Amino acid sequence: MIMEIFSSRKRSQQNIRAQRTRRSLRRRRPRLSVFRSGKHIYAQIIDDAAGRTLVFASDLKLVKPGAKKERRTPLEAARAVGELIAKAALEKKISGVVFDRGGYKYHGRIRALAEAARKAGLQF
Repeated sequence: MIMEIFSSRKRSQQNIRAQRTRRSLRRRRPRLSVFRSGKHIYAQIIDDAAGRTLVFASDLKLVKPGAKKERRTPLEAARAVGELIAKAALEKKISGVVFDRGGYKYHGRIRALAEAARKAGLQF
């Protein structure tokens, strides 16, 4: 019972911090938002003013239908997603974004995605 109260309080405080951060980012450039699950990583560029997703990429998009599935480490997949989203953004003439790591530490797969996107030409 006590643990449930603490965990729900912690979750609500995380949501408050996330909303505060996003409110400060809203006025500037589009937001590169990252979500990672246990198996996959997803990234999207969002225009908060219009409330639309401009560009989307995930490691699921890397596998062509019917093609043989190649083995990648999670870091390699994150790098590939970073390059993919940067190329798609540059095609839509989006050169600068604000990086939203979604509450995750800037470490591991999140860092690999961010560095690959920067290397591919996206500015943040």
